[in-house]
Amino acid sequence: MGVPDDEIDHDLLDFMRAALLGRNAPAVVSKPKINVLRDAQFIVDNAIDVALSREHIVAAAEKIYGAMEAKEYSTSTWSTHELHPKERTAETANFIFTMDLLNFSFWSELDAAKRFAIEYRGKRWTGYWSIVAVLQRALDEGIPITCPYFWVDSQICTDALLAHVFRSSTSEEVPLLPERIACLREAGGVLCERYEGSIAALIGEAEGSAVALVMKLADEFPCFRDEHIFEGRQVNFYKRAQILVADLWACFNGQSHGDFDDINELTMFADYRVPVTLTTLHCLQFAPKLEAHIKAHQAIPSGSPWECQIRGASIWCIEMIRREILRKHPGANVNAVLIDFYLYDTAKEMESKGAEGLPHHRTRSIWY
Repeated sequence: MGVPDDEIDHDLLDFMRAALLGRNAPAVVSKPKINVLRDAQFIVDNAIDVALSREHIVAAAEKIYGAMEAKEYSTSTWSTHELHPKERTAETANFIFTMDLLNFSFWSELDAAKRFAIEYRGKRWTGYWSIVAVLQRALDEGIPITCPYFWVDSQICTDALLAHVFRSSTSEEVPLLPERIACLREAGGVLCERYEGSIAALIGEAEGSAVALVMKLADEFPCFRDEHIFEGRQVNFYKRAQILVADLWACFNGQSHGDFDDINELTMFADYRVPVTLTTLHCLQFAPKLEAHIKAHQAIPSGSPWECQIRGASIWCIEMIRREILRKHPGANVNAVLIDFYLYDTAKEMESKGAEGLPHHRTRSIWY
């Protein structure tokens, strides 16, 4: 009986014919890799100040999965947040790019009444939400803050105007304002020179690959190049590059500018907020000296061994949670992105209720 035509591997047949006839075999195109997960495992294997608890990870996986199922947590949850864009257009992609270009270092040692905050739509916004409010407020005021050509025009988009865009409702100004302005100028230059100012064109060049887009961001935009050295080896985290791609995926609900066929290859976004939830769940555990340092609100330098261990262990911890969920619930619609989104929201809820345990670590940088 013959083999149905739709079961024949025509690519393999073409390769064999080419080899038999002496023609050059078709080139094998390798897919890009971000290696964040590989580097996270290396960090955990060599860490001496941070450890993971397998017992607590198993328990946390079941708890997290149950909560996500109860809340019907999915990509559609992203747009339910009050300040997130509701439309799905090229301008929305511009908004998300700008948002995650500037999405770093909002923590403050001041109390809630004095820390950097934005008054918008009758509410006061802090943390990550302050940057979303900054952009929404600027657009309402007619300032084209999401336009790359605007960022590079220093005569119109002056430093003084950008300081006005970031103006605070309190006495504390936005942290790292010069670095934020530099990120806008740098990214605008790349986008205008290589993509005619089109973020949609940048996304299109990734051809539907989340990994390819992350690597394009890291390769072409130094302000997304979240790379460090740990134990003599380069380790990649790419927090803001990954969350940019994840936000596109969530906002566009896996369609249009958010259509990525390999979104499950992204990891969690190694920052200072999710580790708080992981320590509360006892999945992430610190050596006494490091824990005391964090409790004392003492700074941990960016790229230092302590910081790399916290970030790397958080990534590997979420990966273990993801695997445990799928082991117990084969076919569950979960990935590291959704787990991270859920745990971040949980951390913010804990903060609002004053229910946080160990405080977050203090690292001031543009990477998160």
